Amino acid sequence: MTAQETDATSRDYGFLIFLTLINVLNIVDRQLIASLANWIKPELGLSNTQFGLLTGLVFLFFYAVAGVFMGILADRVDRNRLIAFGLVVWSALTAISGMAKGFLSLAIPRLFIGIGESIMTPTAMSILSDRFPSKNLGFAAGFYYMSAPLGVSLSLLVAAYLEPLIGWRGCFYALGALGILFCIIMVFLKETPRKSQMDRQGNSVKSPELPSIKQMLGTTWNAFARSPALKLTVFGAVTFHVFLGAAMFEQIWFVEERGFDPNDIAEITGWMALVAGVAGNLAGGIGSDYFLHKTGIGRPMFMFWITLFIMPVMLAYRFVDPASPLFMVCMFLALFQYGCLFGPVFGTVQELVPPQIRGTVTAVVLMMISVIGIGFGVTFTGVLVDWLLANNIDSPYTKSLLFCTGISFLTIPLFFFAGRYFDRDRQALKEWV
Repeated sequence: MTAQETDATSRDYGFLIFLTLINVLNIVDRQLIASLANWIKPELGLSNTQFGLLTGLVFLFFYAVAGVFMGILADRVDRNRLIAFGLVVWSALTAISGMAKGFLSLAIPRLFIGIGESIMTPTAMSILSDRFPSKNLGFAAGFYYMSAPLGVSLSLLVAAYLEPLIGWRGCFYALGALGILFCIIMVFLKETPRKSQMDRQGNSVKSPELPSIKQMLGTTWNAFARSPALKLTVFGAVTFHVFLGAAMFEQIWFVEERGFDPNDIAEITGWMALVAGVAGNLAGGIGSDYFLHKTGIGRPMFMFWITLFIMPVMLAYRFVDPASPLFMVCMFLALFQYGCLFGPVFGTVQELVPPQIRGTVTAVVLMMISVIGIGFGVTFTGVLVDWLLANNIDSPYTKSLLFCTGISFLTIPLFFFAGRYFDRDRQALKEWV
């Protein structure tokens, strides 16, 4: 049995849980402005365009660009220490965010928070791909990305329960302090051996000479050039995240155009995100592994069927009477789908690139998702809402969310064709490396 085929141990699963908890903090921090929008936006006098920038490009540009370099570092340095460094940076700046007096004083720390948070996922996915065999990688990635719905849910529950007690500024202070505690734990954990530094019997061997950054970026380019399945999977994930970027405005949409109380809807969506998001991540991770094992077609085809079924529901969601039970069903399916795709997407990416650049490629994918997908979705939505308001057009939030949902329908054919190429590209990778 090769090192790559060795089954994961209880320690591997324990480390997976710990990385997931850290990323929960990451997601809470990233989502907290959107969850507290109904308090932050009026107190700081923000326009919809400014709010869109704060939850979009102000944070995401530095997050995405720095992420590429952090992904390269993840392939070259002690990954546990790298995560600990990121935790210190983003936790301190999160606390500083709570002192904001206006757009600029909130935008500046958000810019640099992105640098710290960009370390987390490329580094974590690199570690998990060294700890888990290919047959369980979909589950590991899906479980790790369970942090996304957990983080979204927790940020909404913070808005529902903690904000009335300590205010929105206190929520930022508390989150920053918690991050420092996790950093201290991370510093003392031992680095995971890399598969590229182990022989076929699983024994450590002398580390090969590290390739230059230019060589790593060149290998990354070749990986994308050689694999249509990889390109289509990434483009599918990017277009799907246009819808998720626009969803940063959903808490405002619930209050302004659907008549909910801010605390009440934060509580409802918080618990809904917890149940539906966790269910979606587990279904996506385990289901895509099973689908790949049984069909050999590839996880992208699994994602095709999920999006084909659920994306039309996202259109209905914007028209359904909020007093109807169908409204809650649509909300559940939206949050379920949000969690369902992370594991299959990043499991596919890990399987279609050489081991020595997995951190780098993950960072490149996150950059594309963040800047093109989420960044466009949230920024365009803010600008469009302000334009519609200036022209006295009814239901500006609904119309803007509908437009971005329509763009995300491109996800369906992209995942379909990625699934058709997956097996061929996976075999070609084995010959290449």
